[in-house]
Order: sequence, then C-alpha cells, then structure tokens
Amino acid sequence: MINRAVLVGRLTNDMELRYTQSGTAVGSFNLAVNRQFKNADGDREADFVSCVVWRKAAESLANFTHKGSLIGIDGRIQTRNYENKQGTRVYVTEVVVENFSLLELKSENHPSTQTNTTKPKSSNGTSNPTDPFAGSNPMDIDASDLPF
Repeated sequence: MINRAVLVGRLTNDMELRYTQSGTAVGSFNLAVNRQFKNADGDREADFVSCVVWRKAAESLANFTHKGSLIGIDGRIQTRNYENKQGTRVYVTEVVVENFSLLELKSENHPSTQTNTTKPKSSNGTSNPTDPFAGSNPMDIDASDLPF
C-alpha cells in the first residue's frame, strides 16, 4: 500500500508551534495549494490542506517560514478523530510532514526581512573590493556547454 502526499504551496498563516507534555515540538499549519485549472469565471482556485510536523523539523520550519512562504512538503495522509467538549465526534484529515523544502529566500516574501539591494560602496564611492562579482559582465554561455 502507498500513502504519499507531495504538495507545493504557501502558508496561510505563521506556523503554530507547540510542545507536548514530554517536550516534543509539534507544529501545525495550513498550506494553500493552487489547482491546475481555472473555474468558469477564469479564476484559479486553491485547496487549503491541514498539515502537522513534528520534532526538530517543526522547530526549523517555524524558524524559517512565515505567512505566505512558498514551501514543498512530502509526507503521508493521516485521519484521526476525537470527541470535543460538546460530546461531538470530530474527524480530522491532515498531512503528516516527513520532509520539507523552502522554495524561496526568506526575504522574497516578507517586508520585515527585505534587504537593502544597493551595492556596498567603499569610502571612495567605488564598488566594494571584497565582492568577487563587482563589475562583472554577464557571461555568454552556449547551451552545449551545460552538463544537462
């Protein structure tokens, strides 16, 4: 049997990081995944998938992502149920994340982490001499030179 989920999408909110009574980190988040087709109005719809991630991966994901971050996840689908305070049985389906990939730089999608894109200048106004690419011209590379 196979139970595999591979998704690429954006976090709908900052990940919620909690710790169990034994101190194990657990994070939960929703991932907005665009559908491959457009609806009758020409708009692209999205699915919002509940995800959970455990231990060190949960702490890392919480530290390096934020609302709107583009990530790829690999995991398995899990269903569980519990009885809430009102006595109603609640069913939950979620993806248990086993691996993830950050698909954009942290500063690409978050205004508070934007970096200054101007080149550093030395005291005489020229480009920073420690930058090995300062003053570089674009390279002319032929497709036959590429190894793939």
